[in-house]
Amino acid sequence: MATALGLVLFVVCLCIGYLAFRRVRLMRGGGVDLSLRRRPAVVARYASRDASAGWHAGVARYRGDELAWFRLTSFRPGASLRLDRNELEIIDRREPADAEAYVMPSRSAVLRCRSHGVDVELAMTPGVLTGFLAWLEAAPPGRSTGYRQAS
Repeated sequence: MATALGLVLFVVCLCIGYLAFRRVRLMRGGGVDLSLRRRPAVVARYASRDASAGWHAGVARYRGDELAWFRLTSFRPGASLRLDRNELEIIDRREPADAEAYVMPSRSAVLRCRSHGVDVELAMTPGVLTGFLAWLEAAPPGRSTGYRQAS
């Protein structure tokens, strides 16, 4: 019994160690903290009963025209979500609701964006927001800016 418990504890420690190592590696590679909530465009119009439901902490990295988002509690080696700069539209910007404020860093801003017909909410601190908006506007010459407001 004690051996089985020790083995389970060892596996749990390995998993936590892997997740911590993964986060440090992502942050050292130019990552930024970014919370994300996925909402289909049709469902996003209706208010949720629990405003804090669906938020996931993660690390985002910019790779050219793509924003790769890695969920912190995922064992997946690759990105959990990829957003293309040329297909991304900012729909709305707001402050976190009271129920959401405890699941994200203080002074965060929430952006509701649309990509390929799916609404995604991104919560980020002011410094990360500045970098995100600069990345959206920095499309190479001859391409759309990627920073457009939905009508």
